[in-house]
Amino acid sequence: MAGQSQFTSQLKRYYSLYTGGVIGFVVLLSILEQMGVPNQTLGYIFLGVTVSLYAGIGILSKTSDVSEYYVAGRRVPALFNGMATAADWMSAASFIGLAGTLYISGYDGLAFVMGWTGGYCLVALFLAPYLRKFGQYTVPDFLGARYGGDGPRMIGVFAAILCSFTYVIAQIYGLGLIVSRFTGLDFGVGVFVGLGSILFCSFLGGMRAVTWTQVSQYVILIVAYMIPVIWLSVKHTGNPVPQIAYGYVLEQVTAREQVLNDAQTPEGAREAEVRAILRQRQDATEDRLRALEAGGEEYLAAERARLGAELSALRSRHAPEAEIEIAQRELEAFPQGIAAANSIWRAEAEADRLKSSPIVAHAEPYAGPDEESRDKKRKNFLALVFCLMVGTAALPHILMRFYTTTSVKEARLSVFWSLLFISLLYLTAPALAVLAKYDVYTLLVGSSFSELPSWVSAWEAVDRALMNVSDINKDGIVQLAEVTIGGDLIVLATPEIAGLPYVVTALVAAGGLAAALSTADGLMLTIANALSHDVYYKMIDPKAPTGRRLAISKGLLLLVAVCAAYVTALKPGDILFMVGAAFSLAGSAFFPALVLGIFWKRANKVGAIAGMISGLSVCMLYMYITYPFFGVNAPLWWEINPISAGIFGIPVGFVGVIIGSVLSRPPAAKVQALVDYVRYPNMAGDEGRGTS
Repeated sequence: MAGQSQFTSQLKRYYSLYTGGVIGFVVLLSILEQMGVPNQTLGYIFLGVTVSLYAGIGILSKTSDVSEYYVAGRRVPALFNGMATAADWMSAASFIGLAGTLYISGYDGLAFVMGWTGGYCLVALFLAPYLRKFGQYTVPDFLGARYGGDGPRMIGVFAAILCSFTYVIAQIYGLGLIVSRFTGLDFGVGVFVGLGSILFCSFLGGMRAVTWTQVSQYVILIVAYMIPVIWLSVKHTGNPVPQIAYGYVLEQVTAREQVLNDAQTPEGAREAEVRAILRQRQDATEDRLRALEAGGEEYLAAERARLGAELSALRSRHAPEAEIEIAQRELEAFPQGIAAANSIWRAEAEADRLKSSPIVAHAEPYAGPDEESRDKKRKNFLALVFCLMVGTAALPHILMRFYTTTSVKEARLSVFWSLLFISLLYLTAPALAVLAKYDVYTLLVGSSFSELPSWVSAWEAVDRALMNVSDINKDGIVQLAEVTIGGDLIVLATPEIAGLPYVVTALVAAGGLAAALSTADGLMLTIANALSHDVYYKMIDPKAPTGRRLAISKGLLLLVAVCAAYVTALKPGDILFMVGAAFSLAGSAFFPALVLGIFWKRANKVGAIAGMISGLSVCMLYMYITYPFFGVNAPLWWEINPISAGIFGIPVGFVGVIIGSVLSRPPAAKVQALVDYVRYPNMAGDEGRGTS
């Protein structure tokens, strides 16, 4: 006990010095900026120093001990496990995507805040302390021991890999955005460069290295998130507490929305003109979709030939270079194949439909033109909150964190610290979204196209789907309907939009990098450990020596990383959808089997297999047939969006476990004794068996 207390005191001293060093580093770079050091150099310094720091911690935490590699030796204090869990949790979706979603969706985006926060209550009540008491290393370990046999373990491994892989793609996508924007590398190259940073941490020291790296990453990401929003709050309101300033700025945003929606004002008239053009463009795109359905490949070939002829005509009459570039870009971007054309044109029509509609008030809940659309938004809001809550309580990489604490009591306390550290960001994100929207409405909208700030072209070079400003009505003035800003870049671009010093922009990029790296570390370690520990060691070679087990885990880690980077380079969806999909998948596969396995002794192997397979299958099927990326485009069930597919999979999972268990033999007495041991504190002590 004295040794653990001394260890905790040392950690507090080290990380206090580290936090002071981070703040001092930011101040130093601010001085360098004032001295005239180029912005790109500052960006390289920020990213290089932070990545080197994480790599250094990974190298110092190198270990060949199984317990240290898989669960950090089960000696992580609750405070630091809370910080590591918060960093593991506050992925690119939270850091990069959450404020962006609130910016775009307004009130409806609060579903993410409510769902993710509420999920930790489920973790504390139903899972974390019981899994810690059980001991072991992974979630499939619990399923294998609780339900017996390799069937539940294998399904658990498959589900863990599936939801973790979906989740990790979103993190690597965020890495690619940051690296490509601040180094000038192509997005695909930036993905693989960022990936190298992840491997340095988890490859050498497993959970031990990941834990201490995540604590350091939490410090950087929370400092990076808070500084710009406090700065903006002071700039606009004189109040350094953005949560308090939020109400005042929201009033200003609402007033600005009313002006831009009023066609009787000069600004509103220009917006109305652009919206009319966008509606015409939407109609033309829908005509192309109908022609595509009727003509197929012949129609595509004719359209491609027409664009080629127009380009040749422009060149032959020596048209202005700008016109030739636009025509050439249109020809190069013309879709190849019916499926691609269908997907791209549907997305374009939907984007024009949204931008041609009046501005939806940021503070209006479930906004829509009629009661039917408002009901649809309300249903999806509640469904998403449910899926995110349940998914939070079932994500393997989060549940693994509670295996690393010293005791069941510390596991419970760790959940408290996790919620506290997470709330610092989640209570700030709504304020950041409103402050960013106010700056866009007042600084960008109404400005001249001839004087667009440099950050617009810089982000357009990264991805035009995320940043694009086009003079649709050719008046030379930026209207809101002419601006496309993807939610994934709101946080990263806000310092530039607001004209803050470049060092703040670089700091935010470093914070986003820390958020993506911390979660990606945990996710890839979850996948590699599931394969090496649950498949190889538990099922193939139980006598494998420690060295071989860890070597296989590291080899699989490398393989998973390369596969994830390749899939990410295909850009399969926005960050928030991919993360939300992972929550629905995890909730459908794990939550019923875990909760009933802890609280219902009658739950057995047949029930677990039936529940996990049926729940996961329904969830995957619904995503496949309704998410546009796959091209099936089936009608929605009860108008529920594919991100909330867990609303169907989770109940099916519970029904599967219950029916399968009732219709088959009860589990053995030994298994029922395990349930009693896990649930009740007076059964064989409080520390868990910790078997390997």
